[in-house]
Amino acid sequence: MSQTHAPAPSWQEDVFAALKKRDVRQIAYVPDSGHSHTIREAQRDPDIRDVVLTTEEEGVAVVSGAWLGGQRAVLLMQSSGVGNCVNMFSLLQMGRFPFLTLVTMRGEYAEFNPWQGPMGRTTQQALELMGITVLRADRPEDVGETVEAALDSVFEAGERVAVLLGQRLIGRKKWERD
Repeated sequence: MSQTHAPAPSWQEDVFAALKKRDVRQIAYVPDSGHSHTIREAQRDPDIRDVVLTTEEEGVAVVSGAWLGGQRAVLLMQSSGVGNCVNMFSLLQMGRFPFLTLVTMRGEYAEFNPWQGPMGRTTQQALELMGITVLRADRPEDVGETVEAALDSVFEAGERVAVLLGQRLIGRKKWERD
């Protein structure tokens, strides 16, 4: 059975194009609808290895290991996953690894799930407390440039950067009932 997908919003296409342009070879992720286009494209691309994680903190180690192996990697996650990674972010500081994560935000615009609120409100602060520079894109026209700037900071200057992709980009999530 084949699945058909609605066309990706242009900002999602911009994300994948930026990753390809900067020679990202591995993408680690816990499945997330906000990253679905990038995940599908990575799965189709023979030059990119997609790594499905059981929990987000594994992705910090995958990205660090990829760098040690001579490849560029990116961690895709939802804001709720940032809380799972806080202790593992110590690896980035102690090893001085370049690091990029693209974070789809929850707990913001029209959030239906109250459990998403606390981490959504503190995602930026948690990242900054762990020494990660935070960039944010809330408008579709800003996403490509923001991701490219982050890629340059990470892979040219050796920085640790998170790009927060605002919940308005993804749109209203709705609770599906049978």
